[in-house]
Amino acid sequence: MTAVTAAERILMGLGITDPKEIDLEAIAWSRGALVEYRPLDGCDATIVGSAKKAVIAVSTRSSPERRRFSIGHEMGHWHHHRGRILFCGSKDVENPEDDALNPERHADTFAADLILPNYLLYPRLRKIRRMTLAAAREIRDEFAASLTATLLKIVQCNRFPLIVVCHNKRKRRWFRRADMVPGWWYPLEQLDRATFAADMLFNGAAEQNWPRKIGADAWFNFRNCDRFDIEEQSFMLPGEEVLTVLTIPGHGLG
Repeated sequence: MTAVTAAERILMGLGITDPKEIDLEAIAWSRGALVEYRPLDGCDATIVGSAKKAVIAVSTRSSPERRRFSIGHEMGHWHHHRGRILFCGSKDVENPEDDALNPERHADTFAADLILPNYLLYPRLRKIRRMTLAAAREIRDEFAASLTATLLKIVQCNRFPLIVVCHNKRKRRWFRRADMVPGWWYPLEQLDRATFAADMLFNGAAEQNWPRKIGADAWFNFRNCDRFDIEEQSFMLPGEEVLTVLTIPGHGLG
């Protein structure tokens, strides 16, 4: 069992037992932070605070899921970086490219734990035998999260042998791998045109309704990787990027 995080302790302290009870504005208020919505230029959210009180401003130009994550992100700054004035642009909020020591990564992790707490997520994952985009979207909808944040949290839970990887037309932007997946499963820097992800990104192909098998050598280049078949399912992100969920077979886990 994983340790209870700071964000989860807040939720438990408020008696929250269902995803629908995660009212971020009310939770922020309970922590001394007032949430306001306004048009913002150049950033998704800001937080200005003193020792005990803060105001979180969230851009009205963002999607509902993005606004929700932005509140959680700024609450992460309020928890970890109190006393500082921070302006969080679109590249700062919900950005898996940030390294583990980056304050924005700390805030993202806090937001994910607040919106998708393990103690509510794990029981739902235990009922799923095979992770697909359809299953991830059901979780996303129940927790009112983005699909990217949902998939990243599922990978972190380490219940399925998954790799989530994001590419643009030039290169791999970032990836996350479940702890159960050995390190030699390291996605290629550039998309192989044989992948379904490349077909979507370069040719406008439609999203597949179900994961499809593909030779592992289309995604990896370790020795004898061509002996494995993996499962691939992708969806498009804004800005000409594609996010792919790769499922590694059991006999490829070492």
